[in-house]
Amino acid sequence: MRLARVCSAVLLLLGVAWVSLTSSQAQVICTGNASPPPELPVYDQPPIPGPGYIWTPGYWGGGPLGYFWVPGTWVEPPSVGLLWTPGYWGFRDGIYVWSAGYWGPHVGFYGGVNYGFGYAGVGYEGGRWINGAFSYNRTVNNFGSVHITNVFSETVVVNNATRVSFNGGPGGTTVRPTPEEEAAAREHHVAAIPAQLQHERTAGANKELLASENHGRPAIAATAKPGEFSGKGVIATREAKPGEEGVRNPGNVAAPPAAIGNKPIEHEDNREPKETVKHEPLRQDSAKQESEPKPPANNAEPKRPKEQAKLPADKEETPKPRAKQPDVPAGAAHQPPQVAGGQNPHPKAKPGSEDKKQPQ
Repeated sequence: MRLARVCSAVLLLLGVAWVSLTSSQAQVICTGNASPPPELPVYDQPPIPGPGYIWTPGYWGGGPLGYFWVPGTWVEPPSVGLLWTPGYWGFRDGIYVWSAGYWGPHVGFYGGVNYGFGYAGVGYEGGRWINGAFSYNRTVNNFGSVHITNVFSETVVVNNATRVSFNGGPGGTTVRPTPEEEAAAREHHVAAIPAQLQHERTAGANKELLASENHGRPAIAATAKPGEFSGKGVIATREAKPGEEGVRNPGNVAAPPAAIGNKPIEHEDNREPKETVKHEPLRQDSAKQESEPKPPANNAEPKRPKEQAKLPADKEETPKPRAKQPDVPAGAAHQPPQVAGGQNPHPKAKPGSEDKKQPQ
């Protein structure tokens, strides 16, 4: 309890001063509590407001009245090339202490907590910086109706399939920092931007977001932008679906809704093979029809003038080469006009030719 009081005093002294605070190591903003924070709620990711925003997941903040939910939201990074490392609760000296999140060139350690939407416990799989532009992983981001050009598709592997929101202690995650995460902790960091801090303060002043009031099911689980706690971009907590692992599947909500921006692309990919399958049988039938008349054309030569008699004299030359191409391609081009001239005035010459063949 003594550490908890000291930590609370630190928060009051820091106030707004921590807005511009930067450090070479990860910050530990001490907010002590003897009881662990609730598990992470299940919610959907709101559509991205526009290109350039990076998702910052929701978390349980700590205050004088206990834990309160800080909704996840889309944030514009303070500068190009920076990524967000979420904060996390860690069990230390018998209490739970909050380590604040920060911006840096690499994602550091955040307790192995699976915040979802690309934050599966280690690193960030929701996107990356490429040539000064942020590229998004379409499998874990909800684009909504916003046109995003810099995208890629990678499957996110989730090792921590629980909604535990703290590291260490009874029931907490047991993940320890990797060498890469320890190196990231020594890099130059930028603290949460003013919009993020105001977002947290607004959440802390909302009684409906207190864990003691919502029992782990906040009415405002995510927002489209920091500080916007009303409007279309507000997402509420929902029940987990069968076989669903909560917020870890961006596509939880993003799959159905996030599918607003992603599914159309998937549907187009699925439609292409269906169309080709439909056209293939038609082509096979047409190929059969072209191949079937060829045998009778070789066996019954008198049937050819019938088709030619129905066509004008100018078009007689075009159909005949098609029928005689396999037999006599060169000579047939000159003979048809002479035969056609003799048959047009005497159409009854055909049965005569058939009678001559019968006695044979």
